[in-house]
Amino acid sequence: MSPRVCVGIVVGAQGVRGAVRVKSFTEDPADIGRYSPVEDEGGSRKLKLAVVGEAKGVVIATLDGISDRNAAEALRGTRLYVDRDRLPGTDEDEFLYSDLIGLVAEAPDGTRLGTVASVGDFGAGDVLEITLADGGTMMVPFSRADVPVVDVAGGRLVAVPPVYAAVDENEEKEASGR
Repeated sequence: MSPRVCVGIVVGAQGVRGAVRVKSFTEDPADIGRYSPVEDEGGSRKLKLAVVGEAKGVVIATLDGISDRNAAEALRGTRLYVDRDRLPGTDEDEFLYSDLIGLVAEAPDGTRLGTVASVGDFGAGDVLEITLADGGTMMVPFSRADVPVVDVAGGRLVAVPPVYAAVDENEEKEASGR
């Protein structure tokens, strides 16, 4: 059995007949329907999913056995998974978020920075959240310039730490007029 990949999450009900709104993590959001049936996180429930529309960043879908709004609302927050081998292969420089989460992040000089905790897309491109060895976090744009090496098989990537501008407290007060 191949590892499972989260392809979406139920974010709410749509209408009164049991349709759900799903935030899809597939490249084309409607493609989530191609991977039906999907499973819940524990793998205890298989759900046959059919995409029936799209609206404001979500797909509208029906799920077998879910026929009213209350049942649909009860699924809110349910993550939807499929086996990795059901997904199309990736190109050499393409990665699934699940490929990146858990990788050791190293600085260009080989110093261990921490571990990739999550990957987010806030509209301007993917961003890696790295949990630092000291317990802090660091956000790094997932670009070739900022992450020049990704070695999934080796369990590591190289991340260029961002340079933060130091602000002189006196200059800040003068600029704000305080």
